[in-house]
Amino acid sequence: MDNFAEQLIKKNETNSDKTRRVMLIVVGALFTLSLLLLAVFQLRDPLISLLGFALAAAAGYGTYHFVQNTYVEYEYSFTNGELDVDKIIAKKKRHSMLSTNVRQFTAFGKYSDDLEESDDMTIIFATDNIASHEYYADFNDESVGSARLVFAPDERMLENITKFLPAKLRNRAQ
Repeated sequence: MDNFAEQLIKKNETNSDKTRRVMLIVVGALFTLSLLLLAVFQLRDPLISLLGFALAAAAGYGTYHFVQNTYVEYEYSFTNGELDVDKIIAKKKRHSMLSTNVRQFTAFGKYSDDLEESDDMTIIFATDNIASHEYYADFNDESVGSARLVFAPDERMLENITKFLPAKLRNRAQ
């Protein structure tokens, strides 16, 4: 019987994320408005006016696009020991962040900020920013070398991962 679990995590926004989004909107709106004003005041030359309107439309679309890209979710998929983590941007674009076998984990447990990290370790955050239920998993990856995944599995996902952990980690995790 296959062991399968899937989980979708919405990233909770920090104040920094909200500020960044507001700044993108303000700067984008001001840039779009300035291009529109340039186009309106250049009515004597229709070519420059048309170019101004086209650039204003592009700036407005670009602002909308950048703001939409600040909405992030993570999807964890677990199938028979394989853990896949995808980043979903604006509920439209999906980027695969990692795919690893749980049996290759060298460390696993509750995450805290005081965990030791080596200088060459790549940290992969795929969490909702709520520290109370974050876990970490250390492993070696062919593409990035030593890596640490910080994620927020629910009970079902955690149960499936624990089944496939190496014995020494499974005993510590229980």
